[in-house]
Amino acid sequence: MAHSNAPHAKSPRAIARWLFGIAAMILIMVAVGGITRLTESGLSITEWKPVTGAIPPLNEAQWATEFARYKNSAQYLLMNKGMTLSAFKQIYFWEYFHRLIGRVLGLAFALPLLWFAARRAIPRGYGLRLVLLLVLGGAQGAIGWLMVKSGLADRVNVQPAMLAAHLIMALALLGAIVWTALDMRAEARRPGRGKARLTGGALVALAALFVQIFLGAITAGLRAGYVSSTWPMMNDHLVPEGILWWGSFWRTITSDPYLLHFLHRWWAWGVAALLVLLARRAKAAGDGGASVMLNATVGTQIVLGIATVLSGISLPLAVAHQAVGALVLVASVWAAHSVGMAARRR
Repeated sequence: MAHSNAPHAKSPRAIARWLFGIAAMILIMVAVGGITRLTESGLSITEWKPVTGAIPPLNEAQWATEFARYKNSAQYLLMNKGMTLSAFKQIYFWEYFHRLIGRVLGLAFALPLLWFAARRAIPRGYGLRLVLLLVLGGAQGAIGWLMVKSGLADRVNVQPAMLAAHLIMALALLGAIVWTALDMRAEARRPGRGKARLTGGALVALAALFVQIFLGAITAGLRAGYVSSTWPMMNDHLVPEGILWWGSFWRTITSDPYLLHFLHRWWAWGVAALLVLLARRAKAAGDGGASVMLNATVGTQIVLGIATVLSGISLPLAVAHQAVGALVLVASVWAAHSVGMAARRR
């Protein structure tokens, strides 16, 4: 009997390792995306060429052409007029590198998926899910271009709502890939019983976390982190002065930097409490590793958030804050999956 289960177990284990590798690549891409945003590099490439764009400028004439395109953008005309070609090459690098990782990531997902499918190695019930993840990955690339396009006409940066959509989509994809990898790992251990269910408590915690991610993305898009460099007060006030109400809550929450900074700062504590509870449930479910990682990443993220504010948005700290935020999501999904597996066994 053990011998007959071996071939079945081997494929899910290999698929799990592959998906964990994809998740690691997404984490790197999130960090590079943070650098791209904070160095104002995201609008340096003004065209979207998914295939031919993989080749960067290779000579001075090609660089001159790229620079000429950038000079037509609002960001150059309103913020970077007089920029040298050497300075342009620096911001071009980060946007090019960010897109290059995306291209490599797409191939790293699509080609092994085809290979597993050709070998009929994908367990029943997972094929459609993996194809959907691939489609969502492609859609994420398109959203990234729409985000860039939103900042090329009459703005010096991208629209905050588009930035939020791009980041939330990336992290939702990351969470779904990690969840699927964990399902596959469980499938290898217990064939036919690998799928965890999302419990109500875990769903609430994850929903609260995604609200915080949304608030953080809009905060970044509005450059709201710069409106206060003090903590816990915001410029000597608990509720900051300067909030402008734009007629509706949605318009205000996506437009006012003072309100966004305030909400992102204090919603975090409620999210932290929910995630600590989720970590305790994961430990009770028998997964001490998920509990430790979730508690550690939440604590680290709080410290980084405060340090980023006090530093006046130091680039290394801000990038670390974004990267560790992605790790908080990974740890949350891991803990939620462990709780879900335990609930299924009951």
